[in-house]
Amino acid sequence: SSAVDEHAYHETLVHPAFMAHGSPKTVFIGGGGEGATARECLRWKSVERVVMCDLDKVACEECRDKLPEWSEGVFEDPRFEVVYEDALAFLKNWDGPKFDVIIMDISDPIECGPGIALYFKEFYEETARTKMSENGVFVTQSGACGLLNWHEVFSTIHSTCRSSFKHAHGFFVEIPSYGCPWGFNLCYNQCAFPQPQDWDPAEVDGRLAASVKDLAARPMQCYDGVGHRGMFNLPKWVRDGLRAETRVMTEATPVFLT
Repeated sequence: SSAVDEHAYHETLVHPAFMAHGSPKTVFIGGGGEGATARECLRWKSVERVVMCDLDKVACEECRDKLPEWSEGVFEDPRFEVVYEDALAFLKNWDGPKFDVIIMDISDPIECGPGIALYFKEFYEETARTKMSENGVFVTQSGACGLLNWHEVFSTIHSTCRSSFKHAHGFFVEIPSYGCPWGFNLCYNQCAFPQPQDWDPAEVDGRLAASVKDLAARPMQCYDGVGHRGMFNLPKWVRDGLRAETRVMTEATPVFLT
């Protein structure tokens, strides 16, 4: 994303998942190097700890130095900690408190790319789910979701999430610098506020105002109740495609963005 539209991406990635949980305290971010995802997480009053794991220390440090307006001081926030290693290995070895929300702000599933294994069914079932709290919520960026490209990886990621969690909800937002609408998947087995596609806009606005620090002084640029309703009501061609999709991404059957 760009400086003009990064809030569309980061607010959409973070806040629906937080709203589904209701009052997250512990958060894991896979990727997220520029710090903007952590920025949105730390706006919530309930958050006590955010752990971000990114493979590229140089990129993180360059973003911290050159794009401070994206992170808005999160690297100095005592609730925030960053580790520079492979997110899959880190989560597998994590023996700390379980996470209320796990956010995958990672690269697309490109062959030989650093994040491909983080889209596999094995990761969702054997690692992510085991590190989530009882009412934990999982969200991942899921690739392009436009008329001409929803089938490239978005539908397969959704199908994989659907086979790995009891509930998986695809949603999207327009991000001009990506050249098309962008997709995400929100997943859980149980949570405080399920079925996000049915939430009342006024209820969303009320819960958001109660949960986010200084929201009146620093309003969201993209996310609110009406916007939420639009995000979770995908176009018919995408909904039809998701219902028809049967591919599931595993170590043996990867699907690459080409």
